[in-house]
Amino acid sequence: MAARPRSAPPDQAALVARVRTLLVDRTVREVSMFGGRALLVDGVMLCSVGRGGDLLARVGPDAAARLLAEPGASPAEMGAGRAMGPGWVTVARDALATDDSLRAWVDACLAHHRTKT
Repeated sequence: MAARPRSAPPDQAALVARVRTLLVDRTVREVSMFGGRALLVDGVMLCSVGRGGDLLARVGPDAAARLLAEPGASPAEMGAGRAMGPGWVTVARDALATDDSLRAWVDACLAHHRTKT
């Protein structure tokens, strides 16, 4: 018997949909990665949405130094105590409650993305 695909948790699915809305004019692909749903733009990872509705933002080291001062932002970890390195920021679900706050984070990811493509 084939396994049924698991549906995304509600918080994750809702945030993925909100991010996709901000990327409507781009080619976006979703991939399971980092324990979440990574959104790739033009084949390059832009960000990832965690199962709990948090955002793993790929913003680059220079921007991360500034953005870590934002509410709900923390250095990203790949497991407890294992830093992902400079340029990766986890943004708490509550800090993404408004469209403006989410847009600011997606814009930061897009700014870094332009340096990678």
